[in-house]
Amino acid sequence: MAATHEEIENEIKSFNASSADELEAFRVKYLGKKGVIKEMSARMKDVAPEDRKDFGQSLNALKDAVQERIDSLKEAIESQSGTESNEDLTRPSGLEQAGSRHPVTLVRNEIETIFQNIGFSIAEGPEIEDDWHNFSALNFPEEHPARDMQDTFFIEKDPDIALRTHTSSVQVRIMETQKPPIRIIAPGRVYRNEDISSRSHCIFHQVEGLYIDKGVSFADMKQTIEYFAKAFFGKTKIRLRPSYFPFTEPSAEVDVYWGLENEIDHRITKGTGWLEIMGCGMVDPNVLKASGIDPDIYSGFAFGMGIERIAMNRFQIGDIRMLFENDIRFLKQFQGAW
Repeated sequence: MAATHEEIENEIKSFNASSADELEAFRVKYLGKKGVIKEMSARMKDVAPEDRKDFGQSLNALKDAVQERIDSLKEAIESQSGTESNEDLTRPSGLEQAGSRHPVTLVRNEIETIFQNIGFSIAEGPEIEDDWHNFSALNFPEEHPARDMQDTFFIEKDPDIALRTHTSSVQVRIMETQKPPIRIIAPGRVYRNEDISSRSHCIFHQVEGLYIDKGVSFADMKQTIEYFAKAFFGKTKIRLRPSYFPFTEPSAEVDVYWGLENEIDHRITKGTGWLEIMGCGMVDPNVLKASGIDPDIYSGFAFGMGIERIAMNRFQIGDIRMLFENDIRFLKQFQGAW
């Protein structure tokens, strides 16, 4: 004998489930293709026409009651499973393994902080650059060796687009969009089409600086670099050697006196006691003109250094390739260095 409507309703209200499997069995029993609701719907043809409306409404009420019961029990089961844990809470807890910053990031962050302390802001730009920002606006003649395919990764589909070879391109973009005074550093990744060895790589990082204002002199540049050398290396003795860069005139290479106290000092300074740390110079008037700055009113200086070289000296890393291989054994050595 088929259960009455009232009996089915009471069974639905009184049903409880302690697991998802029991709840699914309940759903199939009432809402499945061969379930109770389906069987009751099949009886609609046997109901008198004047009673079919009431029968249909009661059938829908049962269906809604089943669904509400399922939703209610499902929420309770999920809530209960979320609080349960198979973990033994009586076990002694251990410190989770700490991560570490990459040595290049450590050095970059320290350099940024030093220059921010004396008023420099951080500027960034695209790594894929056009010829104007990467070369022409920086006073590179078309025949300059840096434009040669051996030094630059050009984009094959467009010979005027290349991976930037220095972050000086960021300086150009700042000079084009900001009026002096300008005081920025531009850290970032750059690319050179060079052979990879223990001392060189086709990818590396630079920090370049730019200061433009009225009356900026070579003495201002030297004082800024001395401040950096003291803050970063703890060294106060520097020297500037004449050099050449297309975008600065006059130009210089900067060495810091490292000393010759041990074998490592001899190795990294090649026995001279002096360690080259950066290039610098007064911004060439042609560079200022190219960016719409009047060189008769404004002057400035620029400098740039490779982060990898400084990181290798700071952490005594003998092979630059270790900085790019993501060897966890190498990176673990920098845990706790922030």
